[in-house]
Amino acid sequence: MEGLPDPLVWEILNRIKRTADRNSVSLSCKHFHNLDNEQRQFLRVGCGLDPPNEALTSLCNRFPNLTRVEITYSGWMSKLGKQLDNQGLFILSNYCPSLSDLALSYCTVITDEGLSYLSSCSKLSALKLNFTPRITGCGILSLVVGCKNLTILHLIRCLNVSSVEWLEYLGKLETLEDLTIKNCRAIGEGDLIKLGQSWRKIKRLQFEVDANYRYMKVYDRLAVDRWQKQCVPCDNMLELSLVNCIISAGRGLACVLGKCKNLEKIHLDMCVGVRDCDIVSLARKSKNLRSISLRIPSDFSFPVYLNNPLRLSDESLKALAQNCPMLESIKISFSDGEFPSFSSFTLCGIVSLIQKCPVKELSFDQVYSFNDIGMQALCLAQYLEKLELVRCQEITDEGLHLVSQFSRLRILRLFKCLGVTNDGLKPLLGSYKLELLAVEDCPQISERGMVGAARSISFRQDLSWMF
Repeated sequence: MEGLPDPLVWEILNRIKRTADRNSVSLSCKHFHNLDNEQRQFLRVGCGLDPPNEALTSLCNRFPNLTRVEITYSGWMSKLGKQLDNQGLFILSNYCPSLSDLALSYCTVITDEGLSYLSSCSKLSALKLNFTPRITGCGILSLVVGCKNLTILHLIRCLNVSSVEWLEYLGKLETLEDLTIKNCRAIGEGDLIKLGQSWRKIKRLQFEVDANYRYMKVYDRLAVDRWQKQCVPCDNMLELSLVNCIISAGRGLACVLGKCKNLEKIHLDMCVGVRDCDIVSLARKSKNLRSISLRIPSDFSFPVYLNNPLRLSDESLKALAQNCPMLESIKISFSDGEFPSFSSFTLCGIVSLIQKCPVKELSFDQVYSFNDIGMQALCLAQYLEKLELVRCQEITDEGLHLVSQFSRLRILRLFKCLGVTNDGLKPLLGSYKLELLAVEDCPQISERGMVGAARSISFRQDLSWMF
C-alpha cells in the first residue's frame, strides 16, 4: 500500500464519502494518513469537541486545507462541556486560509465579535447560521464588509438580527446568489427591497416568516414606493420559496412573482393573499418552470380586514397548463380547515394540468375534488413516475384499481386515505410493477394486503389522527 502513487490514493479517498470510513482508511498506513490530512476538505464538529478551542486548533493543524467547516451543537447540554466561543472563530480565520463554507448551528455563545474575526477570510463564499441567538445585524454587517465574495447566506432563527444595513451592503456588492431567511422575526418582506441591484444575481431565494409574527412588520409608505418602482428583473432566479408570507398587490414579494423568466422551481406555503393574477403572471413569464408546490390556507384563516375573498381557482391551473410546457412536478395541498373542500380547485382544472404538462411527480393533500375520475385521467399521464395521495377521501378502490394502468409509475404513497381498502391493491399483487408502495394511517389497508404489490413496501398505522 505504501507504494501506491499519490494520484491513485487521492482517487481512492475521493470515493469514500462517510467520515468514519475515511478515518478508518487513513489509519491503515502512514502514507494514507499523511495524504488524507493534506486532502481533507470538510470537517464537522460539535459536542464532542472538548476542550473546544484546543481541540479545534489541533484539527486545523492536522487538516491544513479545509474548505468547509460545520460546527453544530444540536442537543447540547451544559454537562457536555463548553461550547466553541469567539476564540474558536479566531482560530478558524487564522488556521484555515482556504475556508470558503462555514455553517454554525446552535452556537449559543458566539457573538458579533466572533463574526468580525471571519471578515479576514477572503475566500469565504458561504455562511449558514442556524439559531445563533447572540448574533445581531451588526455582526453580519462586519462580516459582509470583509468577505466580498459571499454568494451564499442562510439565516435561520437568528432572533436578534434586526438591523438590515447588511442587506443594503450586499445589494451594492451584487455577489449574492443564494439567500435564505427563515423565522428571523425582525426581518420582514419589505426589507428585501434593500437588496437593490442584487436581485439580478440571485438564483435561489427562500423566505419564511414565523406564522406567529406574520403581521408584526407592516409596510411603510417608503417601502411600498420602492417596491412599486423596482424595475430590476430577476432574470437569474431559478428557485423561489415563500412560507407564511403576505402577498399583497404592488407590495413586497408580489412584485417578484411576475419577473422571474428563468424560474424552474417555486414553493408557496401558506402565503396569504395569493391571487389568480399572481399565478397567471408567473406562468406567462416563467416558461421554464419545472416544479410548483402550493400549500393553500383555508378560506377561513384570512384576516377579517380583507374585503374580498382571495383564493386561487382553475384560472391559475389552466394558465400553468397553457404556459409551462416543462412542468413535471406538481404538489397541491390545502391546510386544515373546517370546510377545506370549499377552497379547492375543481377536477376540470386539475385534469387540464395533468393532460397538458409532462408530469412526473404528482402530490395531492386534502384536494377533495380529486376523485376516481381524476385517477382515470392519470391513465393518460404517460410520464408519471411518482404519485402521492394524502387525505384524498374521494378516492376509492375503483380509482386505485387504475394504478396498474399507469405505464411508468414506480412509486405510490397513500397517507390517511379513508376510502381505499386491500381490494384496491389486488390488481398490483404479483406484478411487482412498483418499486415502492408506502401506506401510512389508512385504516382499511393492512400490511398483509400489500405483500406482492411492489418490490419494496413500507407500512405504518397510527389512527390517533381520526379521533
